[in-house]
Amino acid sequence: MEYGQFDLFHTSVKEIAKAVYPFSFSPEEIRRPQEADYRNADGDFDYEAYSWDYEKWRESRWELQDFPGAAEIRERPKEAAKLAPFFRKSAARFLQGDENRVYAPMNVYMALAMLSGVTAGNSRKQILNLLGAKTPAALAKQANRFWNALCANDGLSTVLLGSSLWLNETIRFNADTLRQLSETFYASFYAGDMGSPEFNKALQAWLNEQTRGLLSKQVNEVELSPTTLLALATTVYFKSNWESQFEEDDTVTRVFYAESGKRKASFMRQTYAGDYYTDYNYDTGFNFSAVCKELQNGKMWLILPNFSSPADLLESGEVMKFLSAPKKYVTSTNVDIELSLPKFDVSTDLDLIGGLKALGVTDVFDSAVSDFSPMSEMQSVAITKAQHAARVRIDENGCEAAAFTLMSMELTGCPPDPPPLPRIKFTLNRPFLFAVTVENLPLFVGVVQEPLNA
Repeated sequence: MEYGQFDLFHTSVKEIAKAVYPFSFSPEEIRRPQEADYRNADGDFDYEAYSWDYEKWRESRWELQDFPGAAEIRERPKEAAKLAPFFRKSAARFLQGDENRVYAPMNVYMALAMLSGVTAGNSRKQILNLLGAKTPAALAKQANRFWNALCANDGLSTVLLGSSLWLNETIRFNADTLRQLSETFYASFYAGDMGSPEFNKALQAWLNEQTRGLLSKQVNEVELSPTTLLALATTVYFKSNWESQFEEDDTVTRVFYAESGKRKASFMRQTYAGDYYTDYNYDTGFNFSAVCKELQNGKMWLILPNFSSPADLLESGEVMKFLSAPKKYVTSTNVDIELSLPKFDVSTDLDLIGGLKALGVTDVFDSAVSDFSPMSEMQSVAITKAQHAARVRIDENGCEAAAFTLMSMELTGCPPDPPPLPRIKFTLNRPFLFAVTVENLPLFVGVVQEPLNA
């Protein structure tokens, strides 16, 4: 990537640097082979051809993930445990309420990790504490590992992470900081007339492209103001079919017992062999039970509270502990699970500021104490917007989901004193010209040959 001085003066939106993804990752990877494609007309399975193509696909995934620390990422329970405290605390905070809600913790994690890269001092320390990282370098390394481990697009399943910075063209930004963000988060950078209609439209277009239009309602309401200095955005898009799809003929209408009353819903049904999970305790019984429905890339965990509400279950932290190490909760293995799963389409638009403050990240929202020195020499800067939108929907075929997080920084305090200008002695001690203009039109132009007598 090439970097300029970032003190541009123009009205159009300019792409300063475009994300360059690592290794062989691109919008189209090698397609993952499907068993159905290897059955002959007589029903026989071409195991040799399938194995050959599957091995090529598997090697392409390992090539993508062949980066420093990949082995640690593949040890899922150990690596996930590092983020369990953040997931537990943030999920309990942002999923509060009685209505449908959805929250994308990895998306917010990536936004906060990026934010740590443009902060210093206590502002950065608070972010590191929340994300469970000891040093900025450790956080950057961990975030980069997760980025590479998660991203996939093999034609059947998709996990795409995106990040970008939106820069006020009148401000000089630190090119070294931008370079570091690019290398860690594969971010794109854009500069222009901040708050202008065309700049807002460019940001909306980027968000819609990254989330495949799944959050267009929320995205189309996103706007930056002319006083915004910098905005950072992170996105995640996910799409995958079920490993074993539901049959539409098996979908039936049944009653769903919501807290507000009975509701009719379309329940997808399927019986399959799997494991059954509970947090069973001999003395207290169990607070929840759970099953797993396999996706072609990933899993969907379905967790049913016993006596407590979903909010109470989240607050206890047991759900996130379970998701970090589900094998510890296996009650029955390889049993027939008769699953009845209602279709859902859940979306949420959250203001993160209050929740992040409650989680200990406060300085970045207070211009009197915030420290954004790695990004710019500007003082009295604070985050004034921290928006998170997410959506998840499922049907007989699979799951599609997207989220974005947008944080914008503004000059909120008194503007700093301008730097001293170089002095030039300019003594009009001989004849000179003068002009008086209004709206760039010269109303008066003259020459002073001799001034008034003293």
